[in-house]
Amino acid sequence: MKTRRALYLAIALVILFVAVALAWRSWPRRPAAVEYPMTVATDIPTAIAVAPDGSVWFTIDFGEGVGLVREGSVQRLPKKGRNVEPIGLAVDSSGAAWFTDPSAIAVLRMTPAGEVQSFPLGTPIARLARLAVAPDGAIWFAESTNYSITRLKDGVLQRHDIQSVRGGPYGVTVAADGSVWATLQSANQLMRIAPSGEITQYDLPTPGASPTDVAVDPKGGVWVIEFRGNKVAHFADGKFSEYPLPDGKAAPSGIAVAPDGAVWFGMLRGGGLGRLRDGRIELFPLPRENARPYTLAAAANGDIWYADISGFVGMIPAAAAR
Repeated sequence: MKTRRALYLAIALVILFVAVALAWRSWPRRPAAVEYPMTVATDIPTAIAVAPDGSVWFTIDFGEGVGLVREGSVQRLPKKGRNVEPIGLAVDSSGAAWFTDPSAIAVLRMTPAGEVQSFPLGTPIARLARLAVAPDGAIWFAESTNYSITRLKDGVLQRHDIQSVRGGPYGVTVAADGSVWATLQSANQLMRIAPSGEITQYDLPTPGASPTDVAVDPKGGVWVIEFRGNKVAHFADGKFSEYPLPDGKAAPSGIAVAPDGAVWFGMLRGGGLGRLRDGRIELFPLPRENARPYTLAAAANGDIWYADISGFVGMIPAAAAR
């Protein structure tokens, strides 16, 4: 009898150990994120980008400047005028930041020394979204007021008009071959502009998905945030694949492809970041439950940076991100 009880106890302990181990594997990870609070309480970090030297730029909504995390501290580089929805940002090969400035009706370039150059859009008003730098140095951005994905090179604007008034251009990225990929929120489409200028539009499989941010991986696959669809989509070889977010997580925003090929995104109503790798989504809660990561950027060393509109810029170190 004692032997049988001992055997039952041993089996029960093994089952308990396995259950705990499986539960531990399914729990979201809480990485040791490094966060930088804004130096001005009213500043709202919006777009974020990593420079070649590892410094990190971010735009500031309602602020009169641009943020820069350099050598472990936050700096605020001033500019004329208050920012309003500066949600487009990218860094060129020289380390200068390019960003949208709807209040100035322009795209601006700022060097790490704080020198600013403005490129007016020549329109009465401006509604601008994301921005990207192409391999050839051209600047591409979503210009909703002109229903255009617009190219800026050597001070010259070239607009690529969207025929449908339901376009709603938002996300922009440029692949290594020079192809430009953009999202059309209202039209629920992914758009490609070939290096020749030819435009092709692809309907997303989920109706009303409201595609926003877009990124291209090293293999040329295109990754798209479906904001209202609550999914991440992948487009390759003319076909879409979709990955729904786990229950209870919603409002994905921002997307970045890490050097290891993992796809990262923020969750405005999830208090954390998500990582999609090998078809599996894993969640990384941030230190604060009210965190609202809006945009992401991947550094060359594998660090994952995010702009949290609740007032922080943060980073998950590469070791934790892997």
